[in-house]
Amino acid sequence: MEKMTHPVAASKAELPPASITIGIDVSKDHLDAARHPGGDTVRVANTRKGQTALLRWIGDIKAVARVVFEPTGPYHRTLEERLAAVGIPQVKVNPRQARRFAEATGKLAKTDRVDALMLARYGALLDPVARPVRTDLQNRLAELVAARRSLMRDRTATLNRLKTLTIGLLQRHARHRLRQIEAQVTSLDAATDALVAEDAHLSRRRDVLTSIPGLGTVTAHALLADMPELGMMEEGQAGALAGLAPITRQSGTWRGRSFIQGGRATIRQALYMPAIVAMRFNPDLKRVYDRLIAKGKHAKIAITAIMRKLVVLANALLHKDRLWTPKAA
Repeated sequence: MEKMTHPVAASKAELPPASITIGIDVSKDHLDAARHPGGDTVRVANTRKGQTALLRWIGDIKAVARVVFEPTGPYHRTLEERLAAVGIPQVKVNPRQARRFAEATGKLAKTDRVDALMLARYGALLDPVARPVRTDLQNRLAELVAARRSLMRDRTATLNRLKTLTIGLLQRHARHRLRQIEAQVTSLDAATDALVAEDAHLSRRRDVLTSIPGLGTVTAHALLADMPELGMMEEGQAGALAGLAPITRQSGTWRGRSFIQGGRATIRQALYMPAIVAMRFNPDLKRVYDRLIAKGKHAKIAITAIMRKLVVLANALLHKDRLWTPKAA
């Protein structure tokens, strides 16, 4: 373990409980950590042994309010599991938001150590919400859902390419690839169904989601994988986390057009087609869509509203653990 700086700071005994924020810059080979307040930093290997050294450096976990890091795919997963095992609250922040925070505070340099210090300060000043860590089952589900999403993008690209091919050999290759994709998607769907069936709680959550007209099994799996917080949030939080809550723009007497921004793009992609189906076959949401169109709203705005209603409804039903039923006329 390589200690990089040792600035003079208040002793741990003088600090109130849960007053420390740890920022960690995660890379494939290393973990660069920084403590706030204090500013001391450390670098360890991104291995089980290195993570053990990091926990020793952190010290009294009861004094740690949160550990802040940016998601880095497979590179942060074992760290996440180790921190959860000892009960340290964790916050995964959007890299774009973290970078904007750094720029706003005048920190234009970008190194692993600087990023760790910035993340620690971000967590201490903004007090972001720590969310539950995904279980191993949820991680496997997310991996399967991501693989299916990748195959569907490949399928779309191959179909588009097939339309422009003129050489017979290339056309045969494209059709063969499409058959491969269909077989792989079928295999992934079967594996995902089997995985969800392993866990009674997860299976029940899927049943609740698929009871909503317009939400099929594929969409339910996407919501369970990419938005595991569903059922544990307030109504407004669910829409905002999906990036479907309209952002108001006004200054003085000026009123700009509201728009959606940020959030989880995969959730919006998963909800688009279900919203199209719901506005036709879900009587409650069809009334919402018709009312918005009657007010002169653009169809895209109305569809976005249906998407938001779907995720809010899913959150409410999961919170109450009950299946969807139509509202009484």
